[in-house]
Amino acid sequence: MNIQKIVFLCALLGAFLLAFALLPPGTLSLDSVKTHHQTLLLLVEDHPVRSAALYFAVYVAVATLSIPGAAILTLLGGALFGLWQGVLLVSFASTLGATLAMLMSRYLLRDWVQQRFNEQMKTVNHGMDRDGAGYLFALRLMPLFPFFLVNLLAGLTRLGVRQYWWVSQLAMLPATVIFLNAGRELGKLTSLRDILSPGMVFAFTLLGLLPLVTRWLFSRFYHSSL
Repeated sequence: MNIQKIVFLCALLGAFLLAFALLPPGTLSLDSVKTHHQTLLLLVEDHPVRSAALYFAVYVAVATLSIPGAAILTLLGGALFGLWQGVLLVSFASTLGATLAMLMSRYLLRDWVQQRFNEQMKTVNHGMDRDGAGYLFALRLMPLFPFFLVNLLAGLTRLGVRQYWWVSQLAMLPATVIFLNAGRELGKLTSLRDILSPGMVFAFTLLGLLPLVTRWLFSRFYHSSL
């Protein structure tokens, strides 16, 4: 086993232990976060750097292990840190977690993912071969493909880690900003459906498809003009 895999396994183990220690069942629910909001806000005010570092580490663990609740954590980030600091924390934490999850799929779960999502992999591989960055951008924005599924499927492609990182960070940024901004009014929220309306989901889908459609139109126009 090479040094890269050893480091990766250590990071994965650390994420698991952190999540197990700090996130008992029911922690990442909207009601729980609203209940403890004021207490957490006081902790952030008293220990801003330590609180931000702990929040970042917990978010990475949740994203890496595909634990349900990343949306709730994003709302909490907006409530505790505000929009701009929240953007820095959540954007980099979610992208790091997504990248670690992708590497876990690539190095540890390849056979299981290939067997479990065989049909989806045919579609993903075809799209990645044609336009890796644009296709990943679309998958990240389309609600049809959940966060954890994109990570698992991307691990079986030939997409490079660096490209996977910057495309994921860019594509996840719009939803990150929306959820962080909503988190600033945490007390008024009753459900995640209050944030993502059908119209907004449709808009995200169109935004995700835009690079692919643009590339297709450009290719068609270019070939027809030859």
